Amino acid sequence: MDRVGQIPDRQLSDEQRMMRETCRRYVDAVVRPFIADNREREWTLTDPAHRLPPGILEEADKAGIRVLGVPEEYGGVRLDPATEAQTFAVIATEISRGDTGLADKLVQNWKIAVLLRALAPAHLQAQLFGAYMSDPQYLMAHCLTEPRGASDRWLPYNVPEAAMQTRAVHEDGYWRIDGRKQFISNGYDASLYIVYANTNPSVGMLEGTSSFVVPRDTPGLEVTRCNETIGGRYMNNGEIVFDDCRVPDDHLLARDDALRSAGVYFRPGKIIVAAKNLGVGIAAFEDTAAFVQERVQGGKVLIKHQAVALRLAAMATKLEAVSALLQRAAVAVDHGDPDAGALCDMVKVFASQEILSVCQHAVELHGGYGAMLEVGIEKYLRDASVFLHSDATSDVASFKIVKELFPATAGVYAGSE
Repeated sequence: MDRVGQIPDRQLSDEQRMMRETCRRYVDAVVRPFIADNREREWTLTDPAHRLPPGILEEADKAGIRVLGVPEEYGGVRLDPATEAQTFAVIATEISRGDTGLADKLVQNWKIAVLLRALAPAHLQAQLFGAYMSDPQYLMAHCLTEPRGASDRWLPYNVPEAAMQTRAVHEDGYWRIDGRKQFISNGYDASLYIVYANTNPSVGMLEGTSSFVVPRDTPGLEVTRCNETIGGRYMNNGEIVFDDCRVPDDHLLARDDALRSAGVYFRPGKIIVAAKNLGVGIAAFEDTAAFVQERVQGGKVLIKHQAVALRLAAMATKLEAVSALLQRAAVAVDHGDPDAGALCDMVKVFASQEILSVCQHAVELHGGYGAMLEVGIEKYLRDASVFLHSDATSDVASFKIVKELFPATAGVYAGSE
């Protein structure tokens, strides 16, 4: 049988096979050895900025993995537009098999590169991509979520009462931004932020939200903390405050319809979230499959016990099911199919539930070793638990699925019916 949970090579394009092999070499030679040799590092290093040593991203840069989505004229790696979401899924799965926190660091860069490619003016692209390509440690962050009403952004509640609290006002050739963002991937150590703000409080969120490019060194931007998460700890989730933060006119990406314009980012983003989740499950399964074929209990190898065999079969089946739905959703995104939105939310929800179950089986099949930090199996369970809340909670994503399926009768969830 082919590798459980992964699309067989024969079903991939030459580009996708090459990219997966490149990522696989990087993960097996660089990432997994680092994780195995440093089980306590994600917890014991007091400065989050130094948890992941520079060499990890430098090696990703050398392999060409860090520069996906960057236009070729700036030195990036072009992916076939006809299969871009599918290729991102293949790559993100492989990187997350090494570590999902690292995958999230890279994924944010990939997605924002796609957004800048689509929305930023040419002179700004040259400036930003030039800075990005010159520094392997350069990270980017997408600042959408706020302390109040994070779920409003995902449904979305398109009423003025649910508008973003972060505001941007136009004054004499610049935009003044004031507000607060939280739970921002790469937020603690990013060099560049894409910031969403309310620019028209008299209308619904879909008509009154704009997006801006804000470099880290912009006066008025302050990173206030690193959120200590249960999993994915090699990506530093942060909180950012904007206090009279001013950016020039040309740093405006999309005026008033930023949430619609970000569709180029959001749908592939759901695909990548599910792919990262799948990568965690594949790693948990493969480590567990090796363990139960080596460990002897009750006078026989573990896999010969029926209870163990049943769990292992359930894990493999769940991985294949997630992989199949992921492929279906990625194809829909690449083709621009009308059901792409619903499928993206379906695979996000399904993967978060099924992979968590896979990782629970992995911990239990390891017995007492499953709870030991130095063994590393518990890390998969911690990492998988984060996906229940990534890119919207599972419940909010489920609301969106119903709204896609039954738009005439589904609830609006906020505002008058």
